[in-house]
Amino acid sequence: MGIHDRFTGMAFALLCLLGMPGASPLAADLPPLSHSLTRMAPKPAPAIKLKDIDGATHDLAQLRGRVVLVNFWATWCPPCRREMPSMERLSQALKGEAFSVLAVDVGEDADTIEAFTGQLDTMPTFPILLDSRSRVMQAWKVAGLPTTYLVDRRGRIIASAIGGREFDHPEIVKTVGELLK
Repeated sequence: MGIHDRFTGMAFALLCLLGMPGASPLAADLPPLSHSLTRMAPKPAPAIKLKDIDGATHDLAQLRGRVVLVNFWATWCPPCRREMPSMERLSQALKGEAFSVLAVDVGEDADTIEAFTGQLDTMPTFPILLDSRSRVMQAWKVAGLPTTYLVDRRGRIIASAIGGREFDHPEIVKTVGELLK
């Protein structure tokens, strides 16, 4: 791991903890997760072609025609950990629709991710992709973790959010539902 990669990792750890009173890991001590995505002028989504924790390759270009929630996260990031179950609930609620979730883990290995997901009440059914060198994160210009993008059926980013989200909140479900029409 190079100096740039170590600095990037430390910077994201710091960004993830900013604004958290006492940086306590207890959910009751953390601010609530937000429930909105910021709409933006559509722009082409950068490429994502990464292996998941099982070694299968996933390519965002192959998901054209679907609405895709792309979430950049890491296991060491408290809001990332907290939003994962709601991402799974959203994925399950829209099962059978033209909707996909891609969770892009930044800088960690499959064993670390599996240790975290094994602690969840429900194991995520969506792909967890490995961006071990943070190249995809850099191409997407991610400024902090977690960062989420909503990609429309034409492969354009149309909304984003920095910080933890409650993905199965009615406001986010409505935003996704409008794109699925």
